[in-house]
Amino acid sequence: MIIVGQKWRWTRDLFKMEKLFTIDIHTHILPKNIPNFNKKFGYGEFVQLEHHKPCCAKMMMNDQFFREVESNCWDGDQRIKECDHQNVDVQVLSTVPVMFSYWTSPKDGLEISKFINDDLIKVVDKSPNRFVGLGNIPMQDTKLAIKELERCKSIGMKGVQIGSHINDLNLDEPAFFPIYEACEELDMSLFVHPWWWMAKEKMDKYWLSWLVGMPMETSLAICSMIFSGVFEKLPKLRVAFAHGGGSFPATIGRIEHGFNVRPDLVAVDNNVNPKDYLGEFWLDSLVHDDKMLEYIVELIGEDKVALGTDYPFPLGELEPGKLIHGMPFPINVKEKLLSTNALSWLNMKKEDFI
Repeated sequence: MIIVGQKWRWTRDLFKMEKLFTIDIHTHILPKNIPNFNKKFGYGEFVQLEHHKPCCAKMMMNDQFFREVESNCWDGDQRIKECDHQNVDVQVLSTVPVMFSYWTSPKDGLEISKFINDDLIKVVDKSPNRFVGLGNIPMQDTKLAIKELERCKSIGMKGVQIGSHINDLNLDEPAFFPIYEACEELDMSLFVHPWWWMAKEKMDKYWLSWLVGMPMETSLAICSMIFSGVFEKLPKLRVAFAHGGGSFPATIGRIEHGFNVRPDLVAVDNNVNPKDYLGEFWLDSLVHDDKMLEYIVELIGEDKVALGTDYPFPLGELEPGKLIHGMPFPINVKEKLLSTNALSWLNMKKEDFI
């Protein structure tokens, strides 16, 4: 391995998959059996699973096909088998974003969140040395969201996952601040995942919703939290963003320049340079490109990038950790990216799993 300044030079023999303790902070899970919420509540486009053949199900929304999923999307034992094969020691479990249900009435959203969380924690409790749980909360109602956040804490969750926006509101909305504050006070980690992207009507073709829309949404979420002063006011809040921060890392220069030249438009709620918050939050490693991974590690620091794969979906990293293992990082940096940084974000210890 050759280190030149702060750059790592590629060598061909660095693709060995060393057995290092590995935590995947970005994985999704569904309940095997989902009630017919359309029928129960009398409205909406709720997700259902049609188990049409062994180990496979169709995700349906309002009787329309959404995607095919396999048993690793709901079966903890199957996930463990695949993790063993892929050298993943621990998965952090969160629901699939289409289950957020922010568009429902607050009461119904709370009921759905409770159902999701109770099902998820059963998987964790069965194999606590292999899984960590992130809950779902009804962000459309601040009081109910905090109530369910507190319950998530009481049943053993280590944090919650939220969307990149809540209906028509960005994450800078003042109504969300008490939720962030409660996360900090309760020592609950926050994972922000894009969903129902902006300009959706323009992205039906070429899978643009996933390829362009999601990275846009993640950048929107990061900027909203920075410019509204969330990280300034809550320095102990532990937030991780999916997909390597989306388009944010590549556009931080433009973002900072805008802050500098038009503070009257940008710095209206927080007058701290956005670059000052690099290193104050975590990004997962799901970037699919060695140069991009090297860049985000340099940008936000080797202590703030953690393995995330989007398991079990096809746009994720299909061989967990392969990109990190293939990088010419020193072994201590690989250890950070594969587990140490995840443990820091979760405020847990390796001994919790061994």
